[in-house]
Amino acid sequence: PSTGLLWDDLAQWWLDRNKLQKIDNKAKNDLYKRLYKCLYSEPEKKLFSTYYNHFSKVLGDKLPALIPQVYLHYDPYTARELNGVKRLPRQRMDFLLLLSSYQRIVIEVDGVQHYSEKADDVNVASPELYSDMVSADRELRLRGYELYRFGGYELTYGNTEELVINFFTNLIQ
Repeated sequence: PSTGLLWDDLAQWWLDRNKLQKIDNKAKNDLYKRLYKCLYSEPEKKLFSTYYNHFSKVLGDKLPALIPQVYLHYDPYTARELNGVKRLPRQRMDFLLLLSSYQRIVIEVDGVQHYSEKADDVNVASPELYSDMVSADRELRLRGYELYRFGGYELTYGNTEELVINFFTNLIQ
């Protein structure tokens, strides 16, 4: 919708999908838990939980849905027809926000696997991995997505709550 995809819209979908009777706090909490469960890393979990814990109170029913582990431009039927060729080099995104004005925002949380490879049990910078990542970023931007990256390190060792709240406050404004 023109409002973007709100948390309440996602909750309504969850309600319909699970044949629940009404959208209440229990249904929303069950949806939150289901989405949280699909997150891979602690930094992703910190970003997700901070976003919902803070902004659900601030924005209420105007809260944009932060959708984790989204596959962009993926369709299993056309994937077979493409014979393994991906429409985007990296189809799975950590998070997607669909804001009003049709803004499509991808948020990535980068762990060491995004820019380094293991060599003798030590992570070594990989120009090839880094080049693949920035190439995929360009392709994503050319398809109309805004892209923001967080380093897993900053969400692990920094002031995560302040960082996430400041970022989303500025983004939503």
